[in-house]
Parts: sequence; C-alpha cells; structure tokens
Amino acid sequence: MTEINPTNRKSKKVKILKNAIAMCVGAILVAVALEIFLVPNDVIDGGITGISIMISNLTGLPLGIFIFVLNIPFFYLGYKQIGKTFAFSTIFGIIVLSYFTSRFHPVPPFTDDILLATIFGGIILGIGVGLAIRYGGALDGIEILAIIINQKIPFSVGQIILIFNLFILGTAGYVFTWDRAMYSILAYVIAFKTIDIVVDGLEQSKSVWIISDKSIEIGEAILSRLGRGVTYINGEGAFSRDDTKVIFCVVTRLEEAEIKDLVDDIDPTAFLAIADIAEVRGGRFKSKAAH
Repeated sequence: MTEINPTNRKSKKVKILKNAIAMCVGAILVAVALEIFLVPNDVIDGGITGISIMISNLTGLPLGIFIFVLNIPFFYLGYKQIGKTFAFSTIFGIIVLSYFTSRFHPVPPFTDDILLATIFGGIILGIGVGLAIRYGGALDGIEILAIIINQKIPFSVGQIILIFNLFILGTAGYVFTWDRAMYSILAYVIAFKTIDIVVDGLEQSKSVWIISDKSIEIGEAILSRLGRGVTYINGEGAFSRDDTKVIFCVVTRLEEAEIKDLVDDIDPTAFLAIADIAEVRGGRFKSKAAH
C-alpha cells in the first residue's frame, strides 16, 4: 500500500482551502453585483441566475431561494459529467451565493443610474464568476447543461451558452421592459469579457514562432531585453531547401507588443506567428530580470 507523502497531503489541504476561499469570495462578489447593482435596477444576468431573477420578480419570493433550488439538478449532472470535486465546489459556491443574496437584499443600491449600475454590476459579476471558474467550480448550472448538449449537437459549449443567454436576456423584455433587456445584454457582455481576464489573467501566455535569417540575433535580443528563454529548432524551407533556425518562445499577453517591435527592429521581413496558450507548466517560464 502506497503511503501519501505528508508534504503532498499538506499541499492538497492548502489547495482545497485556497479554492474554497476563492469560491467564497467569488460568490459574495456575484451577490453584491446582483443585489446592490443589477437587480434593484431591473437588470438581470444570464443563465439560471437570470431565470431566478425573473421568477423572483414575478413571485416576490427571495432571489436566493430560486438560485439554490433551480441549480439543484445541475449538481448531479456536474457530478456525473465532470467529477465530484467540481460538483462539491459548485454546491459550496451556490450555497454561499444564495445566502449572501438574501443578506444583501435589504441593502439599498449603490446607484440609481442605470448605466453605472450596468457597467459596475457587470464588472463585479464577471470578477466573481471568473474566480469561481478559475478555482475549479461554477456559480451557474447553464455551463454544465451546455456541456451535455454539446455531445448531441454540432455547436461548441460557448455557442450553446450564448444562445441560451440571448434567449433568457431577451425574455427579460417581457418581464421588465425592452430597454432593461438591452441593459441586461450590455451587463452580460461586460461580465463575459471580465471573466476572460480573470480566468486567463492579464499575463495569459502566448506561444511565439519566428523564422528569420537573423534568428540568432533575434534570440539573443529576446533573452537580453525580455528575459525570456528561447529554443532554436532546426528547420528546412520546403521550397528553397535552405537550412534555417526557427525560434520558439513563450511570452505573456503584456509582452506581445514588445516582441513584435523587437522582431520588426531586427528583421522586418521575418515570419512571426503568435497564438494563445491555455496553460504553461514546468520549464523556466518566469521572466528573469535583464542585466
């Protein structure tokens, strides 16, 4: 029987605690966005939360009740489709969200200006949801439903969620007014972009491929000016049959413009390809201070 290393056990506990704190903070931020910015101004979110807001408005019952009850079926789906860790994180996040929406309901809104409420509510909402996703959970069951439907129809998960949310946000026009429905779509777009920033981070990684007759010079400049490691890959031109060195390196989103300028300064005719990377592990990716 294999013993679990005490260091690994401690590391796992720290990770669970870190994830729980992030889920809690994310859920509280979503509750703030809903009850102190959006809902008092008749602006709704997408997904199950948006449906909950409309039902709460029609029945007069607390929003937190519907957020919890309507998400219950998705706990089971999440457990089956993604795993128990995700399901338990989602349950925890939804419970915290439901509780704090009830606690914040009596709090007066920060602003009655519909545009300010939409913008800041969307930003805070996006930060909260982004934290939940980044640390292994979710605060709305619509994502899980989209994963299941994705297996049956030729649409991506993102496209399915977008279709659902456009339908839900459009329905807000009947429950509230059409101008509130348009504000709701604006809040959704703001939240959607904020989620991307929180999940990917401002330092989202980019892979960079460079083919140039001045590969060595460019590689040395990347090392000295950006402090990034580079890898030279031996290549051969399919047409010319000339040997060449291909540069591969990984930079952050914030360094993308700088590496473009660097390559352009040394060899304006160089071939440059930049692509997003979902995750970077191992190696020596952290930038070193240039000397």
